[in-house]
Amino acid sequence: MATVEKISTEQKANPIKSLITGGFGGICNVLSGHPLDTIKVRLQTMPRPAPGEQPMYKGTFDCAAKTIKQEGVRGLYKGMSAPLTGVAPIFAMCFAGYALGKRLQQRGEDAKLSYSQVFVAGSFSGLFSTLIMAPGERIKVLLQTQQASGGQRKYNGMIDCAGKLYKEGGLRSVFKGSCATMLRVVKQYAGE
Repeated sequence: MATVEKISTEQKANPIKSLITGGFGGICNVLSGHPLDTIKVRLQTMPRPAPGEQPMYKGTFDCAAKTIKQEGVRGLYKGMSAPLTGVAPIFAMCFAGYALGKRLQQRGEDAKLSYSQVFVAGSFSGLFSTLIMAPGERIKVLLQTQQASGGQRKYNGMIDCAGKLYKEGGLRSVFKGSCATMLRVVKQYAGE
């Protein structure tokens, strides 16, 4: 009786290929998830109905139907440019960092990594993504909180905010909080 051995091989990681596929994956993620994000935001920000009045939306499906009826399918994709500018590069850097982390540890073309080596490769993934994620999160938080604090509006969008941060304190100001973001993301991505 002949037995067939199952041979498991793993090709050496290619960071450039991973950069491209990660970017494409990020774009696909935004294209598929943005309509649900639009619906979520509309449900969270709809005005509270007066006593005896119906709410603007009865739920998720009602919101989707009304959005499509009033604005067409394109209405579900409003505001998509902001996530697209950040997510594709974040995913690209994430995949490239993971591939580089693997490549640095692989001793042969078909070498299989241990679980601890995969953990380290995942950490590289988080380290690389932080380069794009940290400034984006800093800008997002400043834009979200600028009027909630009761002060005047200081920033007029993401490009204006990035420019003013840079003028105020250079790259150090743009990347403020990066260490905490990196520690969170490295741990998070290492475990995935």
